[in-house]
Formats: sequence, structure tokens, C-alpha cells
Amino acid sequence: MRVKDVFVSGSGVRLPSTLTVADAIVSGECEPRLVARTDVESVSVSPDESAAEMAVEAARVALAHAGSTPGDVDLILHATTYHQGQDLWPVGSYIQRETVRNSCLALEIRQMSNGGLAAMDLAVSYLSARPGRDALLTSSDRFCLPGIDRWRTDPGTPYGDGASAVVLSTRGGYAKLLSLAINADSDLEPLHRGDVPFGLAPFSHRIPVDFEEAKQTFSREFGLSYGINKANAGQALAVEQALSDADMKIGDADWVILPHFGRRRLDVNYLRPYDIAPERTTWEWSRTVGHLGAGDQFASLDHLVRTGKAESGQRIVMFGVGAGYSWGCAVLEML
Repeated sequence: MRVKDVFVSGSGVRLPSTLTVADAIVSGECEPRLVARTDVESVSVSPDESAAEMAVEAARVALAHAGSTPGDVDLILHATTYHQGQDLWPVGSYIQRETVRNSCLALEIRQMSNGGLAAMDLAVSYLSARPGRDALLTSSDRFCLPGIDRWRTDPGTPYGDGASAVVLSTRGGYAKLLSLAINADSDLEPLHRGDVPFGLAPFSHRIPVDFEEAKQTFSREFGLSYGINKANAGQALAVEQALSDADMKIGDADWVILPHFGRRRLDVNYLRPYDIAPERTTWEWSRTVGHLGAGDQFASLDHLVRTGKAESGQRIVMFGVGAGYSWGCAVLEML
């Protein structure tokens, strides 16, 4: 969809500490074969902060950056993929209490790694009916044992702990949202579920989570090429729609923000198919952070803005993908 009068007015990131791949190998936490083709240098790790606490820190920075007051914020959406630190608990309300402490709607979005762009899509529709208001979008995850093994749960993509946030506003900002497209294909839903039975409680049958095992089960039933072709088609549809609505081609983009995957996965799914030079992406930074779940796009945007790499007049294209399956693509123009 073409987007009118919605801007990014602030952003924030919380990355607690760094664990190098070399140190993880020396300690025995990670075997060399697990990261051999990822080319990832390090990942962000939270020694003690919960995902929810990191989200609050990122949100505070984004709100300050935007100059948004509690009275300006009319919606809070928090995108997650994993445990936020408490059970049976509305994490969106916690973020609201610790930041703006107002009475607006605060919700959690669970669309896996495409949750950030899914939240953006919902927020744009919400703000279109509320001129002069802001939406706070946050994302945070802490990937740790016993439930998640950051090196083995999803081989080829080391996971990082951290939070990111953006403020969308109809009052103006430093970047204008030009277009946004979301596409989904539930035929690929079993790809991350496999054939284990439904359980009575978290991790009833498989701990830590093993995406590779689920993918192998899917491939045995449907065939490897079936899943690959479906995934490629789903991403292409979202990208083509967003670019068309922004009246541009991928080659016109000054920056392309990709999911924080390992290098081989990026090459196969994005860099080669879309002819994207790594220098036009945030790869050199993302390889020091790891995959932040639903927060890769917001975090990389913040990186481009804070470092001054994103300049006035430049266009930024953001790619997103999440199990389920869904894909997203957004186009921004720096002001």
C-alpha cells in the first residue's frame, strides 16, 4: 500500500553486551561447524536483563529521540518471538507502565521474525484514522537456554539478545514512510512445527527448540523445492508490491535492510536473487549483533540514522520474513 503522512520520528536500541564467536568456540558453547558459513563475528547477549526490560530501555530512547509525550502516543505494539520474562503476562502493558504510563491500547504482536513490519502495518492503518498522533513500536527477545540455543536452534543464523523501537507519527519526523506490503502463506506453517504433537505446556516435547528438525520433517512430506519455491515467491510478492507503490526498483535504493541472518542465508535468499551489493546493506554491523527476532529492521534503521550513514533524500528498503509464513517490505525516504 502507498502510505500517506506517516513518518518515523524516533528510534532506539538496547544491546546489553557482546559475545564473540571466537570466545563462544573456546568456551565450548558453539562448535566451529555451526558458524563456519555464517561469517558472523559476534552476537549481543543479555547476562541478566529480560526481554521486557530491554524493550523499555529501547522505547525510552526512541520516545526521547522523537520528542513524544504520553499525550502524543495513541498505540503501543510490542513484537516478540520468545519468552519475555514472565508467564501469562501482558508485556505490552508493562512497557506502557514503564514509559508513557497513559491509557492507550498496548498489545503484543506474535508473528515471529516478521513481527516488526507486521506491527508497522497495523500502526499505519491505526494512525490513518488519528491525525496528529504517534505509535510506539517495540521489539525485544532474549534467546537463552533451556528453551533456545542461540547457535543450534536455527543453524545458519546465530541469535542475539536485544531490543529495538521506533516511533511512527503523523506529525512529522526524520523519515517518511512511502510504502508497505505484507504477504502471508500459511501453507508453510508446518515448516517450523514439524510433526510433534500439541502439548499441555511450553516445551512439552522438544527442548531446546529445534527448527532444523521441523524443517527436515516438512521436506520429507512436501519436498525441499516446494518450500523453497513458496518462500521465494512470498518474499518476491511483498517486495514487488512495496517497490511498485513507491514508484521505484530495488536498484534505486540507497540502503537495503535485510534480516540479520548468517551470510550464506543472506547470499542465497537476498543478495544474489535481488542483486544487492553487501555494501548497500547493514551486513557489516548486523554480523556483530546477531538475529534479534522481530527487531532486526528497527535496529538496523537506528544504526543507519545514528551513524549518519542514512542521508537526506536517500531511500531505504526494509525486508522482513517470519515463520508462519509471512513476509514484509517497507520503503522509507530520509528527510
